Amino acid sequence: MFVSAEIVAIVISALGIVLTLGTTMLAGFAWCVRRIDAVDEKLSVRIEGLDHRLTARIDKLDHRLTARIDELDHRLTARIDTVIDDTTALKIAVARWEGPVRHLVLPGH
Repeated sequence: MFVSAEIVAIVISALGIVLTLGTTMLAGFAWCVRRIDAVDEKLSVRIEGLDHRLTARIDKLDHRLTARIDELDHRLTARIDTVIDDTTALKIAVARWEGPVRHLVLPGH
């Protein structure tokens, strides 16, 4: 079988172009992956720092809110106890004012 020199040159040129493009694309992809990893590391460090700072702030706010809620709970409990005592005293006063329950007594019996 006879192959002309031009066809061999075209095949070799096509293989060269495919290999060059493939190598360039592979190198570009490797550069992109390396760049993404570098950015990912920087972002991970920043996110960790923000996470620690936000956790500290949330814990501080949690302690402050817990203290305020406890204070309000004690104040409201004292007020409710006062209202219960006043209501009980009012019930006793109304019962004394009305006197005992009167029974129905019909005349002639």
